[in-house]
Amino acid sequence: MSPDSTVFPADLVAALIKAYDVRGLVDEQLTPQFVTAVGAAFVESLGLREAGAVVVGHDMRPSSPAFARAFAEGATAHGVDVILIGLCSTDGLYFASGTLDLPGAMFTASHNPAAYNGIKLCLAGAAPVGQDTGLREISRMLVEGVPEYSGRVGHISEREMLADYADYLISLVPPLQRPLRVVVDAGNGMAGLTAPVVLGKLPVTVEELYFELDGSFPNHEANPIDPANLVDLQAAVKSSGADLGLAFDGDADRCFVVDERGELVNPSTLTALIATQELARVPGAAVIHNLITSRAVPEIISENDGVPVVTRVGHSFIKATMAQTGAVFGGEHSGHFYFRDFWRADSGMLAALHVLSSLAATPAGTTLSQVLVPYSRYVLSGEINTEVSDQQAAIAAVREHFADRDVTFSDLDGLTVDGGTWWVNVRPSNTEPLLRLNVEAPTEDQMASLRDEVLALYR
Repeated sequence: MSPDSTVFPADLVAALIKAYDVRGLVDEQLTPQFVTAVGAAFVESLGLREAGAVVVGHDMRPSSPAFARAFAEGATAHGVDVILIGLCSTDGLYFASGTLDLPGAMFTASHNPAAYNGIKLCLAGAAPVGQDTGLREISRMLVEGVPEYSGRVGHISEREMLADYADYLISLVPPLQRPLRVVVDAGNGMAGLTAPVVLGKLPVTVEELYFELDGSFPNHEANPIDPANLVDLQAAVKSSGADLGLAFDGDADRCFVVDERGELVNPSTLTALIATQELARVPGAAVIHNLITSRAVPEIISENDGVPVVTRVGHSFIKATMAQTGAVFGGEHSGHFYFRDFWRADSGMLAALHVLSSLAATPAGTTLSQVLVPYSRYVLSGEINTEVSDQQAAIAAVREHFADRDVTFSDLDGLTVDGGTWWVNVRPSNTEPLLRLNVEAPTEDQMASLRDEVLALYR
């Protein structure tokens, strides 16, 4: 074993290395020593010396710069060069991996609280690294020891890529046809760095909320999927008369939108809107959506001569299916949006640019809520999480409850009960003892009735 490759307890490794990334409590679980070993194992497990270099970026959490350096030490000790791009959003790291055609590592815990940090890994061209594509082998090496290496030691260099990232994103979207006024809530996360550079190149007046980079998140958690974290943005949009509001998570790979009334726009509605814009550019293309998105999404894709393709929830499934089908775009209910021309990676800023472009293509005075009317056809519950000790028993109870009705069942991801005009999905969390419920129906009353009916089975 090399001197840098300490052996770690299997339970610690299992706790830190999740389905798609590495994530844990700083110091208590995630240490510089562990991160150095991950850097070495990343090189050895995936045979990256042939790639020659790895690109590394980090967010604004206090521990992130030191972790990025620790990872670089592990990687260079095993024969690859490291290019540090410094502060960036996760999609900024994907841009660097894609444009440089190099594997990458991003230090961030995304929307998690301040006590956490983590690592998102990718192969050249921003290709995802999950359990089946590297993380399982990295885990094994951390437990058993990284193989010894005594060859050439790589060197560390630094490179600035933010301006190139901004120019590339803007090139992927139709130019804005009229000026807009936008409120942006960066949540003290990385959008505070990227939004001024990207939006500053456009005819957009930006009202800034919490643009100061601060990994302690002094104003609210950088997790826009929680309605409590949108309150300030909604109030600012209404008080300022802005055309819309944008909220980003901590690493700015997700974007949530509120319209001019301060109302949250469902991510399914955004998926349908962006799909329409992408299909206008690439007619007949496939578009990916996960099974929790509204049934309006595949309807609208088909109406615009696209090919809807459904997949399981999760970026690894979305990206793999995009690669298999050549899909031009993919959207998830969680606010992740994936673009073929962005190396099939997700980008909250690129999704935001599509929304701005779509609104700016309409006559002056047209509101975002008016633009979105054709894309919102059904009532969604949103994701409802319940702590359940025996998730499979709860899912079985839901199946039995609906067994005597005129429905169909699907086990693609958890259990989906399809009643023709409505559907219910219950699926277990990958990382927590939670059961996630999503319901859609034509009316608010029917959705609420189905929601309460299912929740009563296991709450």
